[in-house]
Amino acid sequence: MNGFHAANVAIEIAEKLKPVVEAVRKRDAELADQLYRAAKSIALAVPEGGKRGGKDRNYHFRIAAGSVAELASGLRFAVAWNHCEPQPALMELLDREIAMLWKLERALPR
Repeated sequence: MNGFHAANVAIEIAEKLKPVVEAVRKRDAELADQLYRAAKSIALAVPEGGKRGGKDRNYHFRIAAGSVAELASGLRFAVAWNHCEPQPALMELLDREIAMLWKLERALPR
């Protein structure tokens, strides 16, 4: 693991999401793909933002935050439609990630 906590949490989200995507795929392949793509976007945009500077850095953190919101909403939809069980631990990780991204985006002047 690298020293960038937000990037580590992004990978932890991806790890915990994998069995959920596999369960959702059995009922809604399109939703499963969207969950996967949102998680992949988080896992790639967070560390990239960590290596960028200025407005470019903030842009990547905003992209990742949007993907966190998309993933959280997709999970809520999957649970509402009984595609998977509720995922409280995963939702907690998403809340942590969005809080870190919010702080990171505001850490540098715009």
